[in-house]
Amino acid sequence: MSISVKNLSKHYDKQKAVDSISFDARPGRILGFLGPNGAGKSTTMRMLTGYLEPTSGIAKIADKNILTEGIEAKKHIGYLPENTPLYSEMYVKEFLNFVGSTYKLKNLSHRVAAVIEMVGLTPEQHKKIGTLSKGYRQRVGLAQAIIHNPEVLILDEPTSGLDPNQLVDIRALIKALGRNKTVVISTHIMQEVEAICDDIIIINKGKIVANNTLEGIKQAHNENSLEEIFRKLTA
Repeated sequence: MSISVKNLSKHYDKQKAVDSISFDARPGRILGFLGPNGAGKSTTMRMLTGYLEPTSGIAKIADKNILTEGIEAKKHIGYLPENTPLYSEMYVKEFLNFVGSTYKLKNLSHRVAAVIEMVGLTPEQHKKIGTLSKGYRQRVGLAQAIIHNPEVLILDEPTSGLDPNQLVDIRALIKALGRNKTVVISTHIMQEVEAICDDIIIINKGKIVANNTLEGIKQAHNENSLEEIFRKLTA
């Protein structure tokens, strides 16, 4: 398993933001990680990426414990947080060269050029990040997440701010990346989940309330509408 989570918890005083969850995510499959606001999605993603220390439990990335083998584990992760921190005064190409250099990538200029083309940033590559629309800034965030060709991609609301045309392009890119990587995607858009996800986890009040394939979850609830299933499980 590229991601293995066992009894992972995060408590803030008496509040259990994430309450002893366990799941696995496999290569070649896209996992949709769903839940209402405050359910524990982003907290879980921050623990998986090592940004947040769990209260208890274990998270492994490519068989490396994110707490005790953090540097090795993070080499395998590409992370797009919900609010991507970008250097607004840097130019797109300059920023991606900077990020790539932190990974000590060989043939850096070729990799930057390939990623810029992959995420559709070619017309914007010589612009300052601060001048870009929200949709294009989101593409820059995705580009920095994949610059080092990671085995695992953790994407928190990756299509936030995209217009309908951009949505189609980025969904297609995520689906293509998911063919040989482990991808975990958090989103509130059910159509997006149905379009690109193979497996579904629904979390509510810090606990997993569903964990199945997309088809399996529909069959288990005798319901074709994922939105209806989501509402029943999280109301």
